[in-house]
Amino acid sequence: MARSYSLTPRPVPRVESKYRRIATDIPAPQTVAVLEALHRYEPVAMQGQPPILWDHAEGFQVWDGAGNCWIDWTSGVLITNAGHGRQEIIDAVVAQAQHKLLTNYCFPNHPRMRLVEKLATMFGEENRKVFLLTTGSEAVECSIKICRTHGVKAGGRRKNVVVSFEKSFHGRTLGSQQAGGIPSLKEWIVNLDPGFVQVPFPDGFRTPDTSFDFFLRALQEQNVQPAEVCGVMLETYQGGSGSFAPVEFMRNLRAWCTAHRALLVCDEVQAGFGRTGKLAGYQHYGILPDLSTWGKGISSSLPISCVIGWSHLMDLHPPGSMTSTHTGNPVCCAAALANIDLILREDLTGNAASVGNLMHGRLRTMKQRHPEIGCVDGKGLVAGVACIRPGSKEPDADLAWDVIEAAADRGVLMFSPVGYGGGTIKICPPLCITEEAMNDSLDVFEDAFHAVLARRRMAA
Repeated sequence: MARSYSLTPRPVPRVESKYRRIATDIPAPQTVAVLEALHRYEPVAMQGQPPILWDHAEGFQVWDGAGNCWIDWTSGVLITNAGHGRQEIIDAVVAQAQHKLLTNYCFPNHPRMRLVEKLATMFGEENRKVFLLTTGSEAVECSIKICRTHGVKAGGRRKNVVVSFEKSFHGRTLGSQQAGGIPSLKEWIVNLDPGFVQVPFPDGFRTPDTSFDFFLRALQEQNVQPAEVCGVMLETYQGGSGSFAPVEFMRNLRAWCTAHRALLVCDEVQAGFGRTGKLAGYQHYGILPDLSTWGKGISSSLPISCVIGWSHLMDLHPPGSMTSTHTGNPVCCAAALANIDLILREDLTGNAASVGNLMHGRLRTMKQRHPEIGCVDGKGLVAGVACIRPGSKEPDADLAWDVIEAAADRGVLMFSPVGYGGGTIKICPPLCITEEAMNDSLDVFEDAFHAVLARRRMAA
């Protein structure tokens, strides 16, 4: 259950350093009126994040309107891969807006042409087509549609089962939520589609058996025959934990999908565009998916997403049957083109790999010292720190929440805990973060972790 933060300003120690500044109580008293208005006019579902009123952001830092400054470990939920407020992206958006083409439905436009060409070719893969959409959920819905369309053509109406993985998250729309592996998020659906089946994800922590035989046994236990499977969908790494599957598992899965004429779908919405130290997260496995879904880091700013897939799959539906009101919006396309250029030109993928090695090394050292950390997972500039009750694998959501709050008080900003039992702290700064700033923010994280544990010992 998400924690509801109080909007009453709380005294915190003042901070003044090269990258961080905390000069007021938290939340800043002058921001409370806006926070209260948001609570008054928005649903409760929009609450749950630390009460920091963002005013502006640049690079890997975020400011409120009271002069407080944080090192950002959220990337606005893994969006700003190139960094916040990059001038090149701003200039591209302004230039397109001043060109007086803000939207044009599915009629052709130049930015859309340039973007789909870039996306179809930038990963070094041939014979690919791209369908632009608005959100990651939309891209997932489209991939489900293609999987089932291809399945029916390949094996008849019974070939309609989409296999995905427990604890996965693919979005909040009807199909994407059924493909997801979090039962509590599906309770509202009531009448679940039996054509969605989840099996354990081979993370090596909560699922110790990472063999491909275990995957096959899980399908058998749910009475799923290979001939019924139209697609297997997985997050390239699980968003709630940062966990990757073993390389051998993924290569076996690729071969199994090919043998049974099922499509392999990699959800790259969080992993793509350099986040993991590779342009595409699935490149860590040495495989090619049939379809991949993308969003978030595609533009480092405006809402845009896409599905990339083999041409013959993307052409399964006739003209006019896979349209979307804002598909290929020219302003969003201009932002995405500028963003991709920044990621490639500045080798932010390489920076994610090198600074990520530093980050993961220090987090693993923390794990060795603290039995309250059950697992540290991830690659590049994404990590999941699983907080547990020592002596078990039970998630400790209270510890995760308290550490996030303590870090925010010290000038390092994270979003609320995620993953199984709400016990995982997610670390995902913009890919432009420097080694110096990463070391500084890791110092803060360690201090926050120690402070919370010390308070617990005193209260015991």
